[in-house]
Amino acid sequence: MRPVTVTVGPLATASLTAICLSQTPAAGNLTLNGALSVTTTTGLTVTGTAITSTVAVMDTPRRVVITTAANESAKTFTITGTDYNGNAVFEVITGPNISTAVSNIDFKTVTSIAISAAAAGAVTVGTNNTASSGWVRFDEYAPSMTAIQCTVSGTVTYTVQQTLQDPNSPTNPVNPYQVAWLNSSDAQAISATGNIQTSYQYSPTYAKVTITNGTGSVTATFTQFGVAPY
Repeated sequence: MRPVTVTVGPLATASLTAICLSQTPAAGNLTLNGALSVTTTTGLTVTGTAITSTVAVMDTPRRVVITTAANESAKTFTITGTDYNGNAVFEVITGPNISTAVSNIDFKTVTSIAISAAAAGAVTVGTNNTASSGWVRFDEYAPSMTAIQCTVSGTVTYTVQQTLQDPNSPTNPVNPYQVAWLNSSDAQAISATGNIQTSYQYSPTYAKVTITNGTGSVTATFTQFGVAPY
């Protein structure tokens, strides 16, 4: 496999109201009215009225945070948007109980957020200090040994993560937001703050780098040695 390089960060300042300002929605879509929300005309009209579309556009693909002032645990929130590559993605999140709930996947844009039933209290939606790089796919037919180098710019805390699950599996597909990511078995690759070199003795299906704090960025190169022997 040729070396694959991915970068995550830097992240703009997090805001818990960046996507949706405080509101108590009925069942259905929340109003996207935070600082990241952009309204454009679609070019269509209905009875002479221009149709508009509102989308929340992140600085870089990152987690979405839902904060509730009441117990919304009996409800679900469905976030719809796009990922790193502009592909349509969604995630279903159980409502938090006077707390916050964070998406498992990173959204580049959010086109809608729907609640399954009327909210009992105020809800806000925004961002935190967490984001992951794009996913690196390994070659299951090539030798497994993989070298990894992470290079830091600025101040940042990050972790190398991997999974054996595959949303594209022909036999056992998993929704992207339901993929279970595990931290590297190398302690130096967990909550790292500087440059590191690490490796996989047995390559996973996917790997990524996740920033958990800081204003800097991480560039990671994954090199799986050898070529498929058959």
